[in-house]
Amino acid sequence: MDNEDLEGGGDEGFHGKGGRKYRPVVANDRAVLEMSSMDPGSSSTVSQSSIRNIKVVTQGESGSDRREGSNPVNGGVNGPHSNKLELFGFDSLVNILGLKSMTGEQIQAPSSPRDGEDVSITSGHTKPSDVKLGTMMGVFVPCLQNILGIIYYIRFSWIVGMGGIGESLLLVSFCGLCTFLTGISLSAIATNGAMKGGGPYYLIGRALGPEVGVSIGLCFFLGNAVAGALYVLGAVETFLKALPAAGIFTETTTKVNGTVSEPIQSISTHDLQIYGIVVTIILCIIVFGGVKMINRVAPAFLLPVLFSVFCIFIGIFLAKKDNPASGVTGLSLESFKDNWSSDYQNTNEAGIPDGDGKVEWNFNALVGLFFPAVTGIMAGSNRSASLKDTQRSIPVGTLAATLTTTGLYIVSVLLFGAVATRDKLLTDRLLTATIAWPFPAIVHIGIILSTLGAALQSLTGAPRLLAAIANDDILPVLNYFKVADGSEPYIATLFTSFICMGCVVIGNLDLITPTITMFFLLCYSGVNLSCFLLDLLDAPSWRPRWKFHHWSLSLLGASLCIVIMFLISWSFTVVSLALASLIYYYVSIKGKAGDWGDGFKSAYFQLALRSLRSLGANQVHPKNWYPIPLVFCRPWGKLPENVPCHPKLADFANCMKKKGRGMSIFVNILDGDYHDRAEDAKAACKQLDTYINYKNCEGVAEIVVAPNMTEGFRGIVQTMGLGNLKPNIVVMRYPEIWRRENLNEIPVRFVGIINDCIVANKAVVIVKGLDEWPNEYQRQYGTIDLYWIVRDGGLMLLLSQLLLTKESFESCKIQVFCIAEEDADAEGLKADVKKFLYDLRMQAEVIVITIKSWDVQSDGGTQQEESLEAFNAAQQRVAGYLAEIKEAAKKHGTPLMADGKPVVVDEHQVEKFLYTTLKLNSTILRYSRMAAVVLVSLPPPPVNHPAYCYMEYLDLLVENVPRLLIVRGYRKDVVTLFT
Repeated sequence: MDNEDLEGGGDEGFHGKGGRKYRPVVANDRAVLEMSSMDPGSSSTVSQSSIRNIKVVTQGESGSDRREGSNPVNGGVNGPHSNKLELFGFDSLVNILGLKSMTGEQIQAPSSPRDGEDVSITSGHTKPSDVKLGTMMGVFVPCLQNILGIIYYIRFSWIVGMGGIGESLLLVSFCGLCTFLTGISLSAIATNGAMKGGGPYYLIGRALGPEVGVSIGLCFFLGNAVAGALYVLGAVETFLKALPAAGIFTETTTKVNGTVSEPIQSISTHDLQIYGIVVTIILCIIVFGGVKMINRVAPAFLLPVLFSVFCIFIGIFLAKKDNPASGVTGLSLESFKDNWSSDYQNTNEAGIPDGDGKVEWNFNALVGLFFPAVTGIMAGSNRSASLKDTQRSIPVGTLAATLTTTGLYIVSVLLFGAVATRDKLLTDRLLTATIAWPFPAIVHIGIILSTLGAALQSLTGAPRLLAAIANDDILPVLNYFKVADGSEPYIATLFTSFICMGCVVIGNLDLITPTITMFFLLCYSGVNLSCFLLDLLDAPSWRPRWKFHHWSLSLLGASLCIVIMFLISWSFTVVSLALASLIYYYVSIKGKAGDWGDGFKSAYFQLALRSLRSLGANQVHPKNWYPIPLVFCRPWGKLPENVPCHPKLADFANCMKKKGRGMSIFVNILDGDYHDRAEDAKAACKQLDTYINYKNCEGVAEIVVAPNMTEGFRGIVQTMGLGNLKPNIVVMRYPEIWRRENLNEIPVRFVGIINDCIVANKAVVIVKGLDEWPNEYQRQYGTIDLYWIVRDGGLMLLLSQLLLTKESFESCKIQVFCIAEEDADAEGLKADVKKFLYDLRMQAEVIVITIKSWDVQSDGGTQQEESLEAFNAAQQRVAGYLAEIKEAAKKHGTPLMADGKPVVVDEHQVEKFLYTTLKLNSTILRYSRMAAVVLVSLPPPPVNHPAYCYMEYLDLLVENVPRLLIVRGYRKDVVTLFT
């Protein structure tokens, strides 16, 4: 190709391989690649004339300046001072460089991770309606609203009074450390690539697999939905306490304390239900308004909350000391010292110290009470689909909110412990309102708005979480909640609202509140374990932008989550884990398979490599020997369309495994050129793999393209497997059709395969009568007969024992037939074999058969007549074949040739082989005609004998035997006498 062809400036553009036409453009700051669709009939072949320059267009040029055919000033790109970017028509290069995204052209993301996990990150113009959130409004504000809640206002000062300043600081630090470490793990995973909707579910699922992700994700969704009801009820209860007149069903009772009667107004459950449903509906309408509406409303909830906290701190510093009877001492060192240690007491249900109270308190109980005050760190990541930049916003926003609230809690512990007496801390549930400046109503407003803000974030995050789970298409039952990219999850929001309103109607959520906390902790531990696994494996794809992480920190975070779960309540921990396990089990059974490249797959890969190296190059010890069948699927004949393997081969391969342990390798060979049939091989491999899974056979599928079957199998038997993890038994079907259909090419191929296995030191199992082989539901009765003729390392014995472990053969008994030359040797041989089987822990009956000078004319039984008939027919066919090759050799004046190579034929030896096979076939028919299956040793092909003659020997051996396994071991023991 000449330089003139490369630099010829024409305006036609150059054509890419994928059907795109690239036109030259120019830029000062960055290169922009413009693409337009080619005509349908245009060729995608890259030629010399199709390669053109890419012009560079300045960003300020108008559309007319960039139209096709326009040239830039100063000579354009072909001028002597221009820089040239040359692409040679490869769409893949454009994809790799991400140049398509520079044009603003949106590339459709896959609808399901199962179809392709790679998510295109485009920098094009988004749809005007697709509002994206930044760090402040997208992560920091939601997290702050969820974390800073009602517990801080009504229980935090009480916690300081009960646990003391010292243990309260330990409590805050302990719980804050758990969420901070979880935030670090979340930051690491969230910055390891593009993140779709679903927040923690998306991260956990991609790290620990779809089953774990869906089980934890659904629990976390349920926790968020029910937590929304808790927040709503907290807001309504605070409102009704502040304004008792607003109650519709308010009940007033009179409490007599000595001579003083005090009216007490108790909040009616019906009021909680009515107001709760109304508030939930209002919040649901706000959520239905979308991200834009939430952005407008969220600050209205948060700013008064922050102002109320500010007023509490002002009130603490302005607290008067001149009225010690009220219990508010102002900032006092003496109060600080008095409140430093803990003072755990029994309380009544209202939390007031009472010697007869039934509620006992300790540090563990305080952990359960306080921990919900630090949850909510996932509120920002729950809205990951609505964030502009997840890799920046999630780490910064989440950790900033965590540190801010933890710092606020620590300062509040010190100030609350120094501003009031212990009695005041324990008896005044709304101490924050008592000391707030300038009046207590500010705190009431703060409580109401903080709980409403937390409820809003729960109703915002939970539907998006459910929609993300549905979009992954793992559970078909969740298909109703699917949403298109960039759309609001209206159905999921409606469903979440119904759950929330149902919990509001129940009213009393004390029993399920700890379970909600468990769901949050379960999610946090999942995030920590995900980061721990990914960081420990350190796969090449693990390159998070957030560098401040380590697997030990993630492991510590996960451990803290589990410890806190059991500190709060071991019974609720068991309940939450059981629910997650049930969901996991349901997903594993009913869910669709999803390959997300999770960390477990990486762990399995590394574990496999370690195991492979640990096996070494030495032979596996007989105690650790497992059959690894290489199942040769190529049929001797034709199978029905879309059936890549004989159906019974998979059943037989399963019979060679004990309790399913072991691996089978199913191979097939496509004749032809590799370059021409590569795509056919991929399709055939996928079809074979699908069929193996359908037959419930643990194994892998491999397709090899070769010029012919002989060359293909020779390559397979040499290269298949790694290290000691190589197939050790070749399993194939006996070619019963070769003579019936006059397939004269089968003998040489079949004998060649056996010889290749012998050279490669592979055992061979040939199945005759495969069509009648039973499946797992067809129970067999009778015996499994072994004709143990040659030493095979115990393979035949082991196969018979493996058959007994299957339901179809478990009712059978094993018989071992041994051949003795003389009667005098029979008893000694039987005793030796029995002792050998006893040492091998194998139950079998031993039968010794003595064959002397066996006369074919004597004992004219049915079995012998059948054998003699087959023997005579084989003799005639062999004699005719030998006459043909002799005549051909004489005609051409060449040595005796068969199958394209010279052979040596000793007719006396051929007769001897036929006669020996006749005796064995007659013996099998005499003793084992009704056996469930017969195993017999495979005689090796005689050297320099024609393949046709060997096939005649085998045909005579298997004649009239309905189900037969012909077995040849290899130079290795597969059983051992020693423990």
